Amino acid sequence: MTAENAFPLLKRVIAENGREYRWTYAFTILCLLLVAGTTAFSAWIMRDVINEIFYRRREDLIWLICGAVFAAFLIRGLASYMQAILLQRIGNDIVARYQKRVFAKLLDLGVNFFSDARSGALAARINQNIGGIRDILSVTVTSVARDLVSLVGLVGVMVSQDWLLSLIALLIAPPLILSVVYVSRRIRGVVHETVLLNSHVIGTMQEVAQGITVVKAFTMENQLSSRIGGLIDRAHERADKLASISERVTPLSDILAGLAIAGVIAYGGVRAINADQPPGSVLSFITALMLAYEPAKRLARLQVNLERAMVNARMIYELLDMDVRQSDVPGASKLEVSAGRIEFDRVDFAYHEGNPVLHELSFVAEPGKTTAIVGASGAGKSTVIGLLQRFYDPAGGMIAIDGQDIGQVTKASLRGAIAYVSQQPYLFEGSIRDNIRYGRPDATDAETEEAARLANAEDFVLAQPQGYDTPVGENGVTLSGGQRQRLSIARAIVRNAPILLLDEATSALDNDSEKLVQDALDRVMKGRTTIVIAHRLSTVVDADKIIVMEAGRVVETGIHSSLIRKKGGIYARFYALQGERAPDLLENPAAKPEEDAAPAEPKDNSRRRRKTG
Repeated sequence: MTAENAFPLLKRVIAENGREYRWTYAFTILCLLLVAGTTAFSAWIMRDVINEIFYRRREDLIWLICGAVFAAFLIRGLASYMQAILLQRIGNDIVARYQKRVFAKLLDLGVNFFSDARSGALAARINQNIGGIRDILSVTVTSVARDLVSLVGLVGVMVSQDWLLSLIALLIAPPLILSVVYVSRRIRGVVHETVLLNSHVIGTMQEVAQGITVVKAFTMENQLSSRIGGLIDRAHERADKLASISERVTPLSDILAGLAIAGVIAYGGVRAINADQPPGSVLSFITALMLAYEPAKRLARLQVNLERAMVNARMIYELLDMDVRQSDVPGASKLEVSAGRIEFDRVDFAYHEGNPVLHELSFVAEPGKTTAIVGASGAGKSTVIGLLQRFYDPAGGMIAIDGQDIGQVTKASLRGAIAYVSQQPYLFEGSIRDNIRYGRPDATDAETEEAARLANAEDFVLAQPQGYDTPVGENGVTLSGGQRQRLSIARAIVRNAPILLLDEATSALDNDSEKLVQDALDRVMKGRTTIVIAHRLSTVVDADKIIVMEAGRVVETGIHSSLIRKKGGIYARFYALQGERAPDLLENPAAKPEEDAAPAEPKDNSRRRRKTG
C-alpha cells in the first residue's frame, strides 16, 4: 500500500470517526502530551540531579528537585492510565459501531452475495477485519501525540545538552528508515493472505460444527481432518512468515541504538575525563538518548503496524462499499395489496450469464386461490418464489401484484405482504415464542400462541421444559424436522399476510409429520393467494390451478382432473409414476411408466396418498 493509497483510507477513517469522538480524543491527546512532556522532563532534570546535588552538593535544592521528579512521575502515571482507558473505550465503541454497520450491510445485500460467499469464512473475516479500523486510529493518535512528541522533546533535551553528540546519535536514522520501508513493502501481501487463510480455517470449523451429524454419518472425519489440517498448516506458515518479516525492524533498531549509545558514552566519558567537566550534561544526554529509544522504535514500527491495520480496514470497506443489487428504485412506492392477484408477464432470468433459467415465463395466480407449480428439478420452480420476493431481479419481463410492478415498490412493503414457508425451515437463536414472533414483531403472546395452535404445534410446544420460552438451540437442533416446520408455519400464520408462498413445505417430512403440517397449511391457505411448489402431487390435487413447468417455461395449465386425462401430458405421466411406482419421481422425469400403467382415479388415489404420505 503506497502512501498515495494509504492517505485516502486514513482520511476516510478519520472523517467517519473523528467528529464522533473529537472531545474524547482531545482529552486523550492532552494526556499523551503530558506523558511525552514528563518523559522529556525526566531526562532534562538529570543534569541538575548530578551537577547540583552530587557534584556541587547543594542541600537546599534536594527537596525541590526530588519534588519535581515525583510530580513528573505522578503526572505521567495518571496521564498514562487515563489515555489507556479512553483509547480502549473509543476502540471498543468503534468496533461495536462497525459491527452494526457491517450487519446492516449484510442484511441489505442480495441473496446472490450469500450464494457466492461461504458464511463461516465471511463471519470470521469480518471479525478479524473490523479491528483494523480501531487500530488505525489508536496507532495514529498514540504515535503522533505520544511517541513523536516524546521523541521531539527528548531530541530537544539532547541538543540543549550537546549538539555535536546529538548529530552523532541521529546518524542511525537513515538506515532505520530504509529498513522500515523495505519491511512495509514485504508485509502487505503476507497480511492479506494471512487474514484470508485464517478466515477459511475458522469458517471450515464452523461448517463442521453445523454439519456434525453428516460428518459422523459418512465417516468424514479423516477427510475433513486432512483438509483443515492443510489449511491450518498454510495459515501457520503465513503467520510465521508475517512474524519473521514484521520483527526484522527490532534487531536492526537495537543494533543501531546500541552503537549510538555506546559511541555517545565513549565520547562523553573521554571528554569529561580530559576536560574535567561536570558529568551532569553528559548523563542527561545519555538519559534522553536511552528514553528516546522506545518512542523511536515504536515510530519505526508505525508503518508496519499501519500496513497490517489498513489491510484489514480496506477489506471491511470493500464490503461496506458493495452495491446493493436489489435496492429500491428512486421514488419507490409502497405496495398496496387489495385482492392479491399475481402475474408473471414474459419473465426471463438467469443466475449466471449464458445459462438462462426462465424463458418468457407467463402465468397468473388468481387472488384468494391456490396455484400449484410442479415440474422436474431444474425447471425453475423455486426461482419463481425467489423472483416474487425480489431476492433477484428478472432480466426481462415484469412481475406484478394487483397490477403494480414489484420492481417499482419498496422491498419492505413487498415482503411485508408475503408469508413464506420453505422446504428447509430455519429457526434462529432464542425461544420458541421468539421464533414465531419473527413473523410479526408486534404480535402479542396470545397471537403467537394462537398461531402455534393453528399450526398444530401447541401440543409439542407445551410439552417442552419451558413451554413457549424454551430455547430452540442452533437452527432448532433440539426439535424434529416436523416440529421445526410447524413453527415456521406458525411464523407465517402470525404474519397474517395476503400472499402465501409454500416451497415444498412437506417434502422432507415423514407421514405423520406431513399430515400435521398439511392440516396446518390447509388452515393458513384459506382466503389467501397461495403459490405452492411441490414434488408430491398428492399435495396439489386440490389446487385451483396447476402450472406444469419444464426448462423454465409453462408447458401445461389446468386443474388436476383435466391434466391427468391429457393423453401424453407431462403431468399425467408424473402422476402415473407417483401413483404406481414411487412417491417422489419428479426428480427423474426421464423415467417412463410401464406401458400398462394407467392413471388411477384421482379422488381414490388422492385419499390413498394423503393416508400414506
